[in-house]
Amino acid sequence: MAELTNHYVYSQEVIDFVTVAVQTCLLLEHVEEQEKQDFAERLLQMLPMLYVKTRSLEIPEPELDGYPQHFVTEEDYNYVSESVKQMLGSDDVYLEVFVEDMRYSQEPISAFISENLADIYQELKDMAGNYQTEDEQVMSDGVLACIEGFHEHWGQKLLNTLRALHSLTESEEWKERANEN
Repeated sequence: MAELTNHYVYSQEVIDFVTVAVQTCLLLEHVEEQEKQDFAERLLQMLPMLYVKTRSLEIPEPELDGYPQHFVTEEDYNYVSESVKQMLGSDDVYLEVFVEDMRYSQEPISAFISENLADIYQELKDMAGNYQTEDEQVMSDGVLACIEGFHEHWGQKLLNTLRALHSLTESEEWKERANEN
């Protein structure tokens, strides 16, 4: 048993990361059960924690050939995206400045909180699915793939979403709507 606890996937940093990742997935799977202001506030608390926990992870060496299994279906992805889109309504869209296309564009580029969150959800849920196999090699490679995805794309999407949510929730219009409730 002592040997198992020394494996990378049982380190406190990985356990903390997986815990926040699973909590994030649960939040995104149950959007319709929440009020808009509460949902936004929970994201504003959870996303920075997710970012910090992911950044704190050591990158493990691959243990298996090939890629970890994917668990998120197109239906799962669309459900999360549509749920968030419906929840946020017109507040879902924001102007994006941190995309490659912006360099070459005179026009503002729109982005969507719902799409960013669905992309993040997909990465986290796939990692959690691999982690649930209880096969240490699969678990480790699942975490590795999630970390690589963080560095390649979803870390920036998380920060862009956080920036958009901060701007939204600090607006006078948002505060007025929150006071009406």
